[in-house]
Amino acid sequence: MLRTAAAGALLVAGFAVVSCGGNGNAAAANGQVTVVYEDDAAMRPQDRHAVAVIRTSRVLEQTADWVNKTVALPHDLVVKVTDKVPPGVTDAVTQPDGRTVYVPPAFLTQLEDALGNVVKTVKRPALFPEAQYNVDDLTALSTQFIFGHELGHALQRQLHLPNLGLEEDAADGFASFYTVNEAGPGPSLAAAMLFDELARREGKLTLEGFSSDHPVTQQRVFNFLCYLEGSDQQKFHEPLVDAGYLPKTRAPLCPQAWAMLDYGWWTQLKPHFSKAFKDQGERKQREAHNQLVAETKALEKELDKIRSGQ
Repeated sequence: MLRTAAAGALLVAGFAVVSCGGNGNAAAANGQVTVVYEDDAAMRPQDRHAVAVIRTSRVLEQTADWVNKTVALPHDLVVKVTDKVPPGVTDAVTQPDGRTVYVPPAFLTQLEDALGNVVKTVKRPALFPEAQYNVDDLTALSTQFIFGHELGHALQRQLHLPNLGLEEDAADGFASFYTVNEAGPGPSLAAAMLFDELARREGKLTLEGFSSDHPVTQQRVFNFLCYLEGSDQQKFHEPLVDAGYLPKTRAPLCPQAWAMLDYGWWTQLKPHFSKAFKDQGERKQREAHNQLVAETKALEKELDKIRSGQ
């Protein structure tokens, strides 16, 4: 979740259901991810544009389809884009049992507003396509990343995955793992620009901000960029590090950080692969392991130089 929220229940009546296809094999009897949109008539008029952007982009459905193809969930997971949320919920949130994700339309409008200011005030990074540097595309891409975060929570809770740290860090990691592997750099870059804007709006950090189970917002920006840069240094070092978006003191650690994340999530998911994805998933897990070994050896060779340069 992006913020803490209380548990609650919601009837599906009055919603339009978008079915995200199953994997077409014996595992199809397992839980499926389904995206459900509230009828426009029940939605605040000022939120309808942001919801239409997300619905047209199909970023929620694309991510749901990947989970349906890859993982045999023990329970169905319903993603509800609705104003009818549990008490206190103001942004995207996953329920404790991992079976429901709420996405309030007003939250999408808030993202749209923040990204409108980004487009007006922030020079487009050269790595980000000019054709996509507009409010609608940035809203869709950053929502894809945020939804990846919520699915990270849902997977951890439904599959009872072990964590070696805070769940919020793991959920951020899943968002990077999924989007970098399946959607390319766009969601990570859009999310970094969004969270940088949100950090500016937060202003001076408070005790609540420092003590939150979420990482400090600005720190999350650099984590997103580090994983992206580490996934392909040849491609991303110059536009991210040389251009000054990711500090040179952090960049040398990013290839191993990405390799650990990539191997870690493939390993966590391995016992839960769908039958149709099992062979492909195990191959990806082996490849990620080999990459982690290689990056660890490479870091070992450079570690003294890195430490002395910091």
